[in-house]
Amino acid sequence: MIILAHDRRRIIHTAVTEHPTAPWLSCQVTEAFPWDSAPRYLLHDRGASYGAEFCNRVDAMGIIEVVTAPRSPWQNAYVERVIGSIRRECLDHIVIFNERHLRRVLSSYVDYYQRTRTHLSLDNDCPDPRPIMPRGIGKVVAIAKVGGLHHRYERLAA
Repeated sequence: MIILAHDRRRIIHTAVTEHPTAPWLSCQVTEAFPWDSAPRYLLHDRGASYGAEFCNRVDAMGIIEVVTAPRSPWQNAYVERVIGSIRRECLDHIVIFNERHLRRVLSSYVDYYQRTRTHLSLDNDCPDPRPIMPRGIGKVVAIAKVGGLHHRYERLAA
């Protein structure tokens, strides 16, 4: 499960389970939006996991549900793009052993996605903006991310 903020493509919450159910999803929404931080709208597909308990929880939080049309993944293009990026840039290159390992790898990738990976739609910036480093500061070094699968390049002060 991935909850994504559309404005800066920021991943707000991720969760992993082998069997998603309405009670599990409703708990995840509550964890993703504690106190009064719930968004106005929540866009999701027509998965069977979004049952009555999930709908009641979202309604109680004051969120308006927007459900995509059947077999229409383009209506939720931003999340579909993030899921594709996770698959192509991470999971296609790593053998996942169990749910705990998937959580750890996914957490590492989300950190990389938020703070390092650039997005064309954000003018080549990250969801969490980072400062531009001047050229003459020092030597460029590579910092391994996602277990060395990706790298972040920064300048070290001389």
